[in-house]
Amino acid sequence: MAATSHRSLPAPSGKRSRGRNVRSTAPPLRRKLAGRSALGALLALAVITGSLAGLTLVYSADLPQITELEHYHASTITYLYDRTGRPIGSFALQRRQVVGYNGFAPILRQAVISIEDKDFYSHWGINVLRVGEALWHDLRDRGSLQGASTITMQLARNLFLSSNRTMKRKIEEAYLAIQIERAFTKQQIFTLYANQIYLGSGNYGFESASEYYFSQHAKDLNLTEAALLAGLPKGPVEFSPILHPHRALARRNLVLTEMEHDGAITHAQAEAARAAPLGLHIARPAGSVAPWFQDEVRQELDNRFGSAEVSEAGLRVDTTLDLHLQEVANRAVEDGLAAYERRKVWTGKLENVLAEGATLNGYRHPDWAVVYGPGDYVHALVTRVLRREIDARIGPPNRPGSQIVLLPADWAWTGRRHADSLVKPGDIIYVRLAATMEGSARRATLEQDSGVQGALLAIDNTSGDILAMVGGRDYALSQYNRATEAQRQVGSSFKPYVYTAAFEDGYKPSSIILDTPVSFGNYHPHDYENDYKGAMTLTTAFAESRNIPALKLAARVGIQKVIGMAHQFGVTSTIPPYLPIALGAVGITLEQQVASYAVFPNDGIRVAPRLIRRVSNADGITLWEDPTAVNQVISRRMARAMMVLLRAVIAHGTGAAAAELNYPLGGKTGTTSDFTNAWFLGFSPSVTCGVWVGYDNQQSLGDHESGARVALPIWMKFMRAAIAGKSGEQFPGDGDAPVPPAHKKS
Repeated sequence: MAATSHRSLPAPSGKRSRGRNVRSTAPPLRRKLAGRSALGALLALAVITGSLAGLTLVYSADLPQITELEHYHASTITYLYDRTGRPIGSFALQRRQVVGYNGFAPILRQAVISIEDKDFYSHWGINVLRVGEALWHDLRDRGSLQGASTITMQLARNLFLSSNRTMKRKIEEAYLAIQIERAFTKQQIFTLYANQIYLGSGNYGFESASEYYFSQHAKDLNLTEAALLAGLPKGPVEFSPILHPHRALARRNLVLTEMEHDGAITHAQAEAARAAPLGLHIARPAGSVAPWFQDEVRQELDNRFGSAEVSEAGLRVDTTLDLHLQEVANRAVEDGLAAYERRKVWTGKLENVLAEGATLNGYRHPDWAVVYGPGDYVHALVTRVLRREIDARIGPPNRPGSQIVLLPADWAWTGRRHADSLVKPGDIIYVRLAATMEGSARRATLEQDSGVQGALLAIDNTSGDILAMVGGRDYALSQYNRATEAQRQVGSSFKPYVYTAAFEDGYKPSSIILDTPVSFGNYHPHDYENDYKGAMTLTTAFAESRNIPALKLAARVGIQKVIGMAHQFGVTSTIPPYLPIALGAVGITLEQQVASYAVFPNDGIRVAPRLIRRVSNADGITLWEDPTAVNQVISRRMARAMMVLLRAVIAHGTGAAAAELNYPLGGKTGTTSDFTNAWFLGFSPSVTCGVWVGYDNQQSLGDHESGARVALPIWMKFMRAAIAGKSGEQFPGDGDAPVPPAHKKS
């Protein structure tokens, strides 16, 4: 019989088994599953952490070290100052003025925080809630990245990253923001941001923008001004108060609303501010006062320091310019050329933008880069023409104050009665702005721009400091500097070199010379008046600018000696050895002529013209000074002998109109053949000034438009200001020799 196997049987129902193999299996299963879940979570966390670490390593490997910010210096403006410390211009890749935290008005700081980053003072570089909202929008819009940048993230982007809206840049931006927050205080971060952000029209930072848009410092802004600037970082062009004033107004009012919601201002304050206009007061760029001078300074600085240093290092450049005299020079040239133009008939040759395919609303003239005021000359666009009214504008359609109006009295000089016989819509006209208003439009007088140009340069006799420089009629249309670059025939203003050579050869002011017909081979010269006056002193011949005596003197002493004398004075032009050179048939720059003429009141000493006195860095340390360079050109005896002749020009010669200034003066006119160039060069005991007028294409100025008629009035207007307050000045030797009597030529 087979053996029976004995196995434990299940316990009867309702009975608990005491055997080892009959315990419940549920608790061990739960523990096992929990352990597996924990292990999976740890593995997932490790993967995420590793991935984040990897991403951080990838995206931060090429990022700058935040410690660089401790030594960071924003690209700042190099400022130019005149000889009395007044600002006259600047150089910058980015127009920026760096100020400290307290340089921003509290209301401006609050406006920026309300519209850009409400939790700025509490977050750690990233606003997690805003990031979450932005990610939701990104997913919903399938990759259209939304803005979630805090002020710190914006700072990181502006300083170190590109503006590309990519996920990679966002991660880098966030990483840098966290690092910045760990290294710097909130005040430091805000200060860096407020000095770095771009705010339109070439302005970086709130200080520069405040001075540009409102002509005041950022610490002095009121509520409406602060709100306008605070709205610009989001879209400096889109919300530009100049290009898009309506958008700028809406954006400003949004800032005010956010400030009200934040409790920064009351409802009443917000309502009053929302009802206020933009209130712009655009600052006229200082560089517009002396643009040609500024260009010359820039060139000299670039040559000495390099363009990067000049544009970014925030240098202080103390120049030689006199801002007041520069403003007088600008107006003197403009008024003098306008007076010349009015002696011509109205030509009516006007550019028409409609004929060229442009639109009235879309047209912008280069002149309109700055804001103009009463007395200024500017090109205007004609927008409407009635029989007795011309409507025009001198700026974009939406710029306040750009509308002007001309009435019959404003064009009476043309001889035309009706406006529609003068101009038509789309014409570009040249006008002089008046101080009076006609409703909301400014009155203006019609002028003419035939293309005639003028140049003026003035220097201090003792130091060589260039006090004023005008290189043309309109810098916006032509940056060519006719004061330093243009070599134009100088006419009779060359004669001082001839007479100085003659004095060195033994002649005296009282020496007699014959103004009679003469021929030099095939050359048969004549005087300006086509007459001959016989025997006269050299003083009279020079004062009346007689040609025959000058040619006879040049022939006697030798034209090579005359040319050598011109070079001795500092003229660098190549001068051919021909006798007509004695009458100025050679091109010389205005700058060289002015420096040469200053030799005479300086008792024979030539002082080299200079533009810059001193250059300092941002810490006030002097980097370079330009000393006065002097050398003896002619003897004191010859200089004083020439002074007798040059003063006689004012007393009773071709420059006699200047005798009305009732001041010790000397000078010389210059007019070239066919009246293509008109000159006057002259001086007081302390200042030498030269003026040139002509066309770039060498066309004639017109019959009898001589140096005395065209250039001298400009010179007189400038010198009237240059000698103001200097009573008692005398030329060297005035107590030793009689001064020619002051009476006009008959």
